[in-house]
Amino acid sequence: MTQPTFSPVPRSGEVRPTVSTTTPEIGRTPKVGLLRHVPTSAGTGTQAPGEGFALTLAERECANLHIDGVDHHDLVVGIALVAAKRASLAGRGPTVYDVRAALDHFGLRTHESDTTADFAGIAHSYATQRRFVDAVSEEQLFPQP
Repeated sequence: MTQPTFSPVPRSGEVRPTVSTTTPEIGRTPKVGLLRHVPTSAGTGTQAPGEGFALTLAERECANLHIDGVDHHDLVVGIALVAAKRASLAGRGPTVYDVRAALDHFGLRTHESDTTADFAGIAHSYATQRRFVDAVSEEQLFPQP
């Protein structure tokens, strides 16, 4: 309960107003999505807004795909990673066309794939995911007519 205004309060007993302080920016790593010039060193990958949506799109597109020797979860994660890379190189979030381009890159929509070994265990190892995505070049993702 607060002190009534008519009751005397000594100066030391008064409640002082609080002042909010800003968060110091020194020493804090900046958020990559907010940078104008994204770092491009080895192992950093390419960042795009909403990369997680590529997993949803890949799950929808790969729902009816059954490839012998490839775990469904490995397939979805691999396709989503390549689709997210394609979208980030274009500077936007992933779309269904990025997922379809990733499927076409591996020949999975036409069932002409011989790269099934590349997807083995990809969903459970970050190092494997980095190697898998780095093996796909920008020229392969955006073929020139």
